[in-house]
Amino acid sequence: MKIRWKKVATIAITVIFISVLVVWLSNLWVVISTQNRVLSDYRHLPDSGVALVLGTSHKLTSGQPNPFFQNRINTAAELYKQGKIVHFILSGDNRTRYYNEPLEMQKALIKQGVPMSAITLDYAGLRTLDSIVRCKEIFGQTNITIITQPFHSYRALFISDYYKVSAVALVASEPDAETATRVYVREYLARAKAVLDLYLLGTTPRHLGEKEPIHI
Repeated sequence: MKIRWKKVATIAITVIFISVLVVWLSNLWVVISTQNRVLSDYRHLPDSGVALVLGTSHKLTSGQPNPFFQNRINTAAELYKQGKIVHFILSGDNRTRYYNEPLEMQKALIKQGVPMSAITLDYAGLRTLDSIVRCKEIFGQTNITIITQPFHSYRALFISDYYKVSAVALVASEPDAETATRVYVREYLARAKAVLDLYLLGTTPRHLGEKEPIHI
């Protein structure tokens, strides 16, 4: 019996070690291959581009405003005012009538002076992969600026590279570490999942549909 449990323990430890190694190597690959296109200064962007703003909830579970959401909106609005971005694709989850990330982003941008004519809503951006693929296949964009926080930008760019979308990320500021810790841990695992989705599982967007090309 002792020998049996020893064998089980050895197998369990081996599986855990391999899993941790895969996650670590995946993160290394995702970050190193994209970090030179993660920008914090809008002056490095060309003028008159299209931006993909990746969605998140506008409220925390506590009911308080979500700083991730607000910082993305602030960044997007500033890029419009500076003439760097002339059109936005707001891509996010629209799972119920009470939860609508693209619509909340639209309302927040309009409050900051971005006209509705400069906004396209993507209600089927259920995951980052879906948002990137739909940006190309549905809205016809192969050269974009991605707006999100730094921790998320690496994965978004990694997926863009796989689908041959020329992209840079203009990053929004991140909230304090205490607020973001759980998000960072989830993102660390999500990068490994992205590698599996793209190179092993062949994961595709859940919804595509009719093309809606954006002309600027």
